[in-house]
Amino acid sequence: MAIDPVALTRQLVDIESTTYDEGRCGDFLYQYLREQGYQIEKQPVTEPTPANTGSTRFNVYARMPGTNPKITLSTHFDTVPPYFGSSEDDTWVYGRGSCDAKGILASQVAAAERLHGGGVAVGLLYVVGEERDSAGAKVANLDGHGSRFLINGEPTENKLALATKGALRVELRATGRMAHSAYPELGESAIDKLVDVLHDLKALELPTDPEIGATTLNIGLVSGGRAPNVISDAAEAHLLIRLIGPSEDVKPALERAIAGRCAVSYSLDLKTVRMKRIEGWDTMVAKYATDISSLTSWGEPMLLGPGTIHVAHTEHEKVLKSELREAVDRYTKLASSLALQL
Repeated sequence: MAIDPVALTRQLVDIESTTYDEGRCGDFLYQYLREQGYQIEKQPVTEPTPANTGSTRFNVYARMPGTNPKITLSTHFDTVPPYFGSSEDDTWVYGRGSCDAKGILASQVAAAERLHGGGVAVGLLYVVGEERDSAGAKVANLDGHGSRFLINGEPTENKLALATKGALRVELRATGRMAHSAYPELGESAIDKLVDVLHDLKALELPTDPEIGATTLNIGLVSGGRAPNVISDAAEAHLLIRLIGPSEDVKPALERAIAGRCAVSYSLDLKTVRMKRIEGWDTMVAKYATDISSLTSWGEPMLLGPGTIHVAHTEHEKVLKSELREAVDRYTKLASSLALQL
C-alpha cells in the first residue's frame, strides 16, 4: 500500500519536536524510514544553547541500499512553540508543523516511494534547528554525499520559488547608570538610549529589489530596566532583518544609525538565494529565509512545498489535504525531470 501523506503528517505532528527537543521525532523518522527499506545515517547535532531538554538531536539522511542519489529531497522537522497536536476534517490537517514542515516531509517521503518504484534514486535529508539557527543544516553541509540537486521543502503553495530572502539577526545592548527616578539627572537611562536607536533604525531606507521586494526590519524582543522608579542601567533588543541581498549592504547603515550608543552583534546571517525559473511551473518569491543557504554542498537548490507560510507559526497552523497529495505529484515530477539531466 502506498504511503498516505495525510496519515504520515498526523503521525509526525503528534510528536512534539520544538527546536532543541527534536530527538523523539528523529527516532520516529529513523525507525519509519528503516521499515521502508532505507539505509539510515544519523548526523548528531550538538546543542547550541543550554536547552536542558534531555533530548539527543540529530539529522536523518536516508537512501536505498546500493544507490548513490544525485537528487536530495530535504526539509526540517523542528517546529516553533507552542506545541499542539494534530486534528483533521474533510479538508484540512491542523497542528503545529502541519505546514511547516512536517506535512512537507510526509509528501516527500511518499514521493520518494513513487520515484524509487519508477527507477529514480533520491536521498532524503531531514534536519533539526531550522527555526532558530540552521544548526542541523550546517552539520549536514559538511558532506553533501555527492548530491547535484537539492529540492528543499517549505510552504510555497506547491509553487517553485524564484528566490528566498536572507535573514540577519541583530542584537542591541545599551548600558546606563542607575539612579532614583525622582532625580534622573543623576543617572543615565539605558532604555532611553535603546528607544532612540530603535527609532532611528526604523527610519532607515533599506535596499529594495524589483523581483524580491523590500528589505524589512522587525523589532522582535525588547527588555530592560529594574523597576518603574529606577533609572535603567541595562536594556536590549533583538531584531530580525529580511535581506534581499548581502548583509554587507545593510550592516554599515545600521552601525551608522546606532552611532556607538549601543553594542551591536549579529547572531544569525543567512544569505539571500536566487533560483532558476523552470518552464511550465507556477512561481513565487519566499519572503522568508530557509536552510538552503546553509546546504550549499548538496547541489543546485530548488524550493517547493505544500501549504502557505501565512498560517505557519500561528495558533491556526494547517495544511490542505489536497495540497499534500498534490505535492507528492509535484515532487515526483520535479525529481524525474532533474534525473534526465544527470
